[in-house]
Amino acid sequence: MPQTPPARVCSHCDGFPVVHITTGGRTPDGQRRTLAAACPVCQGTGTRTTPASLVRAGK
Repeated sequence: MPQTPPARVCSHCDGFPVVHITTGGRTPDGQRRTLAAACPVCQGTGTRTTPASLVRAGK
């Protein structure tokens, strides 16, 4: 059975790919208004794949 390598945590976001930033305002029912921001490196997945240049193919 082939073994898959474990997923590497994104070094840019340390595994926290999406954060919510408060805008300082409040909604009519009193909740804070927030904006979601995704990690630009991993596109919000929290993991990174091995770069193609480091993958060894063949002998």
